Amino acid sequence: MSRSVGLVGARGHTGAELIRLIAGHPHLRLDFVSSRELDGQRVADHQPDYQGDLVYENLDPAAVATKGCDVVILALPNGASVNFVDALDAAAPETIIIDLSADHRFDRSWYYGLPELTRERYRGQRRISNPGCYATAIQLAVAPLKDLLTGPPVCFGVSGYSGAGTTPSPRNDPEQLRDNLMPYGLVDHMHERECSFQLGIPVEFMPHVAPHFRGLTVTCNLYLDRARSEDELMRRYRTRYGDEPLVHVVDEAPWVSRIAGKHYAEIGGVRVAPGGKRAVVVACLDNLLKGAATQAMQNLNDALSMRELKGIPL
Repeated sequence: MSRSVGLVGARGHTGAELIRLIAGHPHLRLDFVSSRELDGQRVADHQPDYQGDLVYENLDPAAVATKGCDVVILALPNGASVNFVDALDAAAPETIIIDLSADHRFDRSWYYGLPELTRERYRGQRRISNPGCYATAIQLAVAPLKDLLTGPPVCFGVSGYSGAGTTPSPRNDPEQLRDNLMPYGLVDHMHERECSFQLGIPVEFMPHVAPHFRGLTVTCNLYLDRARSEDELMRRYRTRYGDEPLVHVVDEAPWVSRIAGKHYAEIGGVRVAPGGKRAVVVACLDNLLKGAATQAMQNLNDALSMRELKGIPL
């Protein structure tokens, strides 16, 4: 039996990845795709992986709430989801909502869906907040060592410009990014607050945009409680993620060019400074996939009591 899915905010890069994943899922059916800019155009003309006659629609919150889908995915900018959530709460409260924005990542009444770290907290909630891309990488890198830390993790991040969305800005302008590394949001970034809130410890984060299109890397500097060896720290990562198909622990520091287009994160390059009380670890993932669409599919599968990796190409 197929389950129906509706997607709001389909014009963006993540929306395109979600359409591709839903189209390839054996038990999901895409019932509507809402996009103001593409209203009336055929989905198949924009997404070659989708076959069918579905057209983009420009749907307001009330119209979305009357569609009767099992799942509604909100792939909207921060601050834009509230009216859709309110409409669904009023007219279709049984609908599963997966919100890819930051609007509900600090709301304890919503399930925060980073499955490798929060799976045991899922109790059938129908309101699911998808983590941020950088926040996913940082938390995966820090969590196995969190109880050893004596100070805030200091995380240097570099992302491809797809992370800046499709609305034109200097951070997604290839000409301005050419031969450049553009720092932004160097204090109080949304993902810094998200990681601090979810991990329960202060996190310091300094993001940058680079000229490549997709994929991100974070290098985390970690201050340890006592001298530790690289082998000891690697054992912690391998123990924590040994059974996780979408988190690969590797010996050398992962490269963003090798993770682009992949559905899993890589963590590695663990190094310990002389004296043993400072460690560095690197995490890479595709910001559009494990940092967004793939993770949404994990959460969707869990919410529908399907195998978590169903429809995710491995």
